[in-house]
Amino acid sequence: MKKVVVAYSGGLDTSYTVMYLAKEKGYEVYAACANTGGFSDAQLKQNEENAYKLGAKKYVTLDVTADYYDKSLRYMVYGNVLRNGTYPISVSSERIFQGIAIAKYAKQIWADAISHGSTGAGNDQVRFDMTFLVMCPEMEIITLTRDGNISRKEEVDYLNKHGFNADFAKLKYSYNVGIWGTSICGGEILDSKQGLPESAYLKQITKTGAEILSLGFSKGELCTVNGKAYEDKIQAIKAVEEIGAAYGIGRDMHVGDTIIGIKGRVGFEAAAPMLIIAAHKFLEKFTLSKWQQYWKDQVANWYGMFLHESQYLEPVMRDIEAMLESSQRNVNGTVTLELRPWSFSTVGVDSPDDLVASKLGEYGESQKGWTAEEAKGFIKLLSTPLRVYYGVHQEEFEND
Repeated sequence: MKKVVVAYSGGLDTSYTVMYLAKEKGYEVYAACANTGGFSDAQLKQNEENAYKLGAKKYVTLDVTADYYDKSLRYMVYGNVLRNGTYPISVSSERIFQGIAIAKYAKQIWADAISHGSTGAGNDQVRFDMTFLVMCPEMEIITLTRDGNISRKEEVDYLNKHGFNADFAKLKYSYNVGIWGTSICGGEILDSKQGLPESAYLKQITKTGAEILSLGFSKGELCTVNGKAYEDKIQAIKAVEEIGAAYGIGRDMHVGDTIIGIKGRVGFEAAAPMLIIAAHKFLEKFTLSKWQQYWKDQVANWYGMFLHESQYLEPVMRDIEAMLESSQRNVNGTVTLELRPWSFSTVGVDSPDDLVASKLGEYGESQKGWTAEEAKGFIKLLSTPLRVYYGVHQEEFEND
């Protein structure tokens, strides 16, 4: 029997794929769930039980959460990556690492084919296919839902007919939950004139008033939350998420260009990414030079774009990561934020690398590193190119 590895999430498309390949195509099916932090223990246990009911020969959970943090999330924080200045590239960034984990597992068991449940209308098909094509060029890629343009009803009917009666009724919204945020699709999002109601969000607001949150960073990495130290960075992210989500922080709507060329709209809730990135960016304003900030912003924008568009394996990404990591050597200190329902603000920074606390002068108050005459000479030299230009083109002033 031929071996096929199915990237199995436990959802409708991948459940159909497991059963159909086992029953109709005679494959020896290996259901592999790549967990990047979005699955609970209960969900993983249920996935395992369901996979065997669907006909899988073997089920495995591939925990790549730590790999995802080490090789992507920390660089997204270093770069303050927000796609179109809004979206923290939440679940979409996880797909690459899920694909890599699935591909490695498929090679490990000498699989003949590899399969995923993506449709032909979204970005995930590109992320999975490209990863498999690069890492497993010898394997067939099977995509039943995409190739057959199969409807949800057809999938549900097939599963029910063969005795698998899990509830896959179509809900108003579809959710993708991950360590770096939850995306929300469907419902009002399909109408450009509307936003999401409170009931669409998985995490409800439970706190009122205001609260102070302090986030500590060491070389750009989150290391403390309200004074508590975390060796495990994933747990630190979860702690920030729990605090921020209770205020409804991190909710927004993203509109952007998909890899396949159409416009896409998605709602999301991502308290931890928005708070961590905002605090980190605020700390950098105090600790990085003008040109460090400028050039880091340029490469970080490319890093986020390439990550979103399935170019994580492009070699230049390693070069960008090296630059981003180097830029963080002095990004140390604690940032204070004030949280309130639906919003937050940055308050202050306590850092041993604070460049604002320079002995050369206090902005708008007093200078200590130069004299008044030196300041006037500097300004005169700085104005020289403009004085040269307008000395020749006086008419431009007259035209104004």
